Amino acid sequence: MDSGIYAAYTGLLARTQALDTAANNLANAGTNGFRASRESFAGVLAQGLTPTGYGPVADGASQVGATVNGFGVLGGTAADFGQGPLVTTSNPLDLALSGQGFFALQTAQGVRYTRDGSFLKSPAGLLTTQQGEPVLDSQGKSIALPAGTVTVAPNGTVSVTTDAGTGVVGQLGIINFASTDGLRAEGANRFVAAPGSQPIAGSALVQQGAVESSNQDTVHGTMELILIQRQAEMMQKALTVFDGSFDKSAVEQLARV
Repeated sequence: MDSGIYAAYTGLLARTQALDTAANNLANAGTNGFRASRESFAGVLAQGLTPTGYGPVADGASQVGATVNGFGVLGGTAADFGQGPLVTTSNPLDLALSGQGFFALQTAQGVRYTRDGSFLKSPAGLLTTQQGEPVLDSQGKSIALPAGTVTVAPNGTVSVTTDAGTGVVGQLGIINFASTDGLRAEGANRFVAAPGSQPIAGSALVQQGAVESSNQDTVHGTMELILIQRQAEMMQKALTVFDGSFDKSAVEQLARV
């Protein structure tokens, strides 16, 4: 059977999966701390392949595997941890990270990591997320904020100024990992560390009164989505052509029998 149909099929499969990724990236272009997913490719689908994936297939080898191996298929996606733009706000509890690192949060499911620093002061006086989850300090404990003016230094030191003076109340836990490969996305802008991943001190600097927006640019995201849609349509048309060609060949061969 003509290997072209395998190329068209794997191309359509890859573009369809990439379309889902691109659509999700674009949908979260306005989400604080969102990290866009980028596609990666894998070639080997079956054992017994020819050395290059092209050419004659040896006895006992997989023709499907050999043919598909010659064309890229989507192997998965990985988060792009590149820096997103910082947007200035009027909220002194909005915190943005510039550089490598994450804020640590205590959630009902355990510790989670995020670049979304849109925080607030809870009724109990704790620094929390919009969902009321405590932001952790460098010791893994919540940060209490007394009444007063909050100041956060670039190194993450949290101070509060009251009528009695200024005092340090905590040190933000800026966490990083030796490799981000062990981080799994959870929701739009949070990550969970794989078992065994050891957190280390992050090098990111804190900017008070700002938040980091998504690292997915809307314009480029839209262009990418349109491009992938057109590629998927091309692969779909190619499959239709091959399908019609096979039907024609079958009719011609049957007439000779």
